[in-house]
Amino acid sequence: MTSVLRHRYGRAIGSGTLCVALLSGGTAGAFAASPSPSPSGNGSASPTGTESPSPKGTASPSPTGKTSITATPGKSSVKAGSMVTFTGRTKGLKVGSPLVLQHEKNGKWTALKATAKVKTGNSYALVAKLNDKGTQHLRVASATKEGKVHSPTVTVTVN
Repeated sequence: MTSVLRHRYGRAIGSGTLCVALLSGGTAGAFAASPSPSPSGNGSASPTGTESPSPKGTASPSPTGKTSITATPGKSSVKAGSMVTFTGRTKGLKVGSPLVLQHEKNGKWTALKATAKVKTGNSYALVAKLNDKGTQHLRVASATKEGKVHSPTVTVTVN
């Protein structure tokens, strides 16, 4: 029970942090969404010019190092057949680049019918209908000329 609550609190804090980063936009949002290393290499720069230590456990950069996608589901638990909205931001992808929602099934990632395009401001929103009951491991992916890029895996429970 305690670990379940801890997991839910962690998910809520992570979602709140991402929402603040997405809403702040501009340079403050860029610093919050993707910390850049400081000239000394032992921390990250902040909008105020002060240095803060590098966060532990952050997602590793994408294989290309230039592009990335974030994904946040609107709900972490839904009924079978319900719609879920996934939102996020991209880095290094052109406006209009196609995105697709993928789910992991039998160890392989397969595309669902949910698609979206990168909007001005590098954001996106896609809506998916989840029918398969159980824990769904999902990610948002792009297969463009910039290379195959995908978001970290997110989990949605379908009852």
